[in-house]
Amino acid sequence: MSEKVYLYPVWIRLWHWFNAVLCLLLIITGVSMQYSDPAYPMIRFDWSVSIHDVAGILLAVNYIGFIFGNLFTSNGRHYIFRKGILKNLFVQARYYAYGIFKKEEPPFPISKESKFNPLQKMSYIIIMHVAVPIVAITGIMIFFPERMVFDVFGNKALHLTDIIHVIMGFVISLFLVVHIYFCTIGLTPLSNFKSMFNGYHEKH
Repeated sequence: MSEKVYLYPVWIRLWHWFNAVLCLLLIITGVSMQYSDPAYPMIRFDWSVSIHDVAGILLAVNYIGFIFGNLFTSNGRHYIFRKGILKNLFVQARYYAYGIFKKEEPPFPISKESKFNPLQKMSYIIIMHVAVPIVAITGIMIFFPERMVFDVFGNKALHLTDIIHVIMGFVISLFLVVHIYFCTIGLTPLSNFKSMFNGYHEKH
């Protein structure tokens, strides 16, 4: 018999799906601009640029919503580490590498008080509080090079800014793949995906 815990209020679910769609648009258009043969692009270059720009602006606005949501609701507490960070990270890593295949109980079961295990918490902090802000800032700098990049850093800064932007884009892309995989590790392979529609996490 499974137990349902309401963990994801409407604003988080809306933010999550909006964020996911925008990230996919940015990844697809970014890859198309970066690697497509100009003669045979995945997406027409001017279309890719326009879609990428609009999606990037919307993602930045959506991110501001995420920050304010965590500041003014109880959701922000799930991103705070307590004592024993390194030990807890090791315990969770051991579970993913070994214990899960031996049907061991999760060392940090999901609850209303703590909906992320230590590795999830660490990865979300890195992505949402480091990678996404860097992508947004470098994207704005590329969007307005005449006002920000050249005046502050000099003539070669645009190339460096673009490299940082692309690297962070790859980091977020890798996270997205890993995130989708780990979402299949639930009560059923689809239960964690369902929770982002109905708000309820299912557990034994």
